[in-house]
Amino acid sequence: MRIDEIRYSIQHVRKRKLRSLLTILSILIGIAAVFALLSFGIGIQNYVNALADESGRDKLFIQARGIGAPGTDDNFFLAKDDVNFVSKIKGVDEIVGMYFAAGEIEVDDVKKFYFVSGVDTNKVDFVEETFAISIFKGRQLKEGDLNKAVLGYNYQFDDKIFKKGIKLGDKIRINSNPFEVIGFYDEIGNPQDDGNVYITKEGFEQLYPDKKDKFGFIMLSSQNGVIPKELAERIEEKLRKFKDEDKGKEDFFVQTFEDALATFTTIINVINAVLVLIALISLVVAFVNIMNTMYTAIIERTKEIGVMKAVGARNSDILLIFVFESGFLGLIGGITGVAIGYIVARIGGSIAAANGFALLKPEFPVVLTFGCLLFSFLVGTAAGYLPARRASKLKPVDALRYE
Repeated sequence: MRIDEIRYSIQHVRKRKLRSLLTILSILIGIAAVFALLSFGIGIQNYVNALADESGRDKLFIQARGIGAPGTDDNFFLAKDDVNFVSKIKGVDEIVGMYFAAGEIEVDDVKKFYFVSGVDTNKVDFVEETFAISIFKGRQLKEGDLNKAVLGYNYQFDDKIFKKGIKLGDKIRINSNPFEVIGFYDEIGNPQDDGNVYITKEGFEQLYPDKKDKFGFIMLSSQNGVIPKELAERIEEKLRKFKDEDKGKEDFFVQTFEDALATFTTIINVINAVLVLIALISLVVAFVNIMNTMYTAIIERTKEIGVMKAVGARNSDILLIFVFESGFLGLIGGITGVAIGYIVARIGGSIAAANGFALLKPEFPVVLTFGCLLFSFLVGTAAGYLPARRASKLKPVDALRYE
């Protein structure tokens, strides 16, 4: 395609500014939405992958079946005997039973309800590794910390949980019992987890005497060389027999860490796919709009087409002129859409982080940018092909007679 033909196409785009602007607008809306949504989807997927790498893919969970979060249904729990039994199963490395319950957190006569975890101080490092958390400020729990607590990340800041942020050494009340704050965990990325409170298992048993030796879930790791999925199946079979329960009617379930992440990822992907599908509908509208624009342009320029053919322009030249013109409109819409999508995603990510959802951090790989630009160009060229083909088939005599 010659430079003068490209210049000719661009001149006509600039000549009909309002029509071109409306056509570009229709495609940039769809591209902006797709770009922003996919950037969040990629960010969440990378977050999940990083979480798996930090926690280790050798982790498994045994959870009591029940309604709500682990430990919140008093009718369903895993006993200390269950922990001791599982610890002896071949392939199990480290293991710990986790206390978990809703608690009333009070500061300056203001009460909030968040989850309280009771941690075995001999297993603190294992718990932190599994949850992919680390101390942000202060220190972790140790033996003898009966009335001491480590708080989630959000407690440090004004208006996150309480009106005034909490500092190391401050006193809080959990279920009306005083505790000293000795540390804060680093940010996890969602308000619920960043609002958790961690105390020793002895402190938990003091607060919840009726939950002693009744765990919401069990965390464990597999030994080197042991496949977690196979170990999960072995644990399920042996624990079911130990508890004398029928297959399919167990009051517990075993899940590998990767299975848990896969479930989370699937949910996110489904939500993201629905949103992207909605965004793609706007691109279908843009496709139709570009096609109509090109048909209108051909009608208006019928005589011009006749003149070009009369002076020697081939059908392929006419076809390329109009295909390029529609593709150019699509590309401009794509470039603008990517720019707007980037801004929207950045602002959305900042708002999410400010509200405690740090995991909703958009990421912008080069392949996403070029993919959206290529897609917008292809949408434009595809939409312009049929009108362009019609223009290329016009006979010079008929075109010159057109009024």
